[in-house]
Amino acid sequence: MSQLGEIALRVVAIGIGATVLFDGWLWAQQRIGLPTMNFALLGRWVGHLSNGTLSHPSIANAAPVRGEMAIGWIAHYCIGIVFAALLLGLAGSTWVRSPTFGIALLVGMSTVVAPLFVLQPAMGAGIASTKTPTPLRNCVRSLVNHTVFGIAMYAAAVVVSAL
Repeated sequence: MSQLGEIALRVVAIGIGATVLFDGWLWAQQRIGLPTMNFALLGRWVGHLSNGTLSHPSIANAAPVRGEMAIGWIAHYCIGIVFAALLLGLAGSTWVRSPTFGIALLVGMSTVVAPLFVLQPAMGAGIASTKTPTPLRNCVRSLVNHTVFGIAMYAAAVVVSAL
């Protein structure tokens, strides 16, 4: 396998592994009664992109899309892979063989920009959840979740580098 192919494979493995670990975090939150992302709504949003609709007053009130739950889960894992690729792009290709914690944490935390300034406004929640009843709590929850994802990227990278 070429070096580029090996790096790409490692990035995919790190992205998927980190997303699986992150899903464990979401599962734990659900078990104690905390609300988490509804991936069907993410799938609905992605599904409407094919019709040229980028933003909605309320994604929950938008017309359902066939297969939205599956679309949402696939998008969720693709986003995890993209974030892992972003990490590699910033840390350099040698990072996948000897990962360090700091850059993974920093990149994970910085990915909170995506939901706060892209996804939430596009789904009708406003920039940084300003159109929700609890914007500060939602922003803090997003930051914590993306911090956990950064830790998960590091953990997944450690496992992948050992293989």
